[in-house]
Amino acid sequence: MLLLNGLQDIAPLVLRLFLAAIFIYHGLPKIKGGKQMAQAMGKPQMGIFMVLLGTAETLGGIAAAVGFLTQIAAAGFIIVMLGAIYMKATLWKTGFTSQKTTGWEFDFMILGAAIALLLLGAGTISVDASLGLFP
Repeated sequence: MLLLNGLQDIAPLVLRLFLAAIFIYHGLPKIKGGKQMAQAMGKPQMGIFMVLLGTAETLGGIAAAVGFLTQIAAAGFIIVMLGAIYMKATLWKTGFTSQKTTGWEFDFMILGAAIALLLLGAGTISVDASLGLFP
């Protein structure tokens, strides 16, 4: 479209900011209450893992927001989302969509966005670009 011509550099920024918001929003509660979350799931032995997961999600979200080591953060997001989909689909037997609980369609969409960010890189409006890490 003619009206959007020249705005391609903004697309990776928008993708980074939206993914960052989701990972920070979901990571912070795990840092603060990961042990309680693990207990509520009946897996108290996973308490430390939940705190570490929350820390990784939050730091990855911050890195993605500013565009620093973006492709590494995206790779981390991919691992997190594959784990979430695995848990929901196989262990919890949650369907792709569900009326009673959250299906894994949201996780699948986030996975796709993370893969896109991995392939695109940070874009020109980023710390990566200013450091010469983005081609």
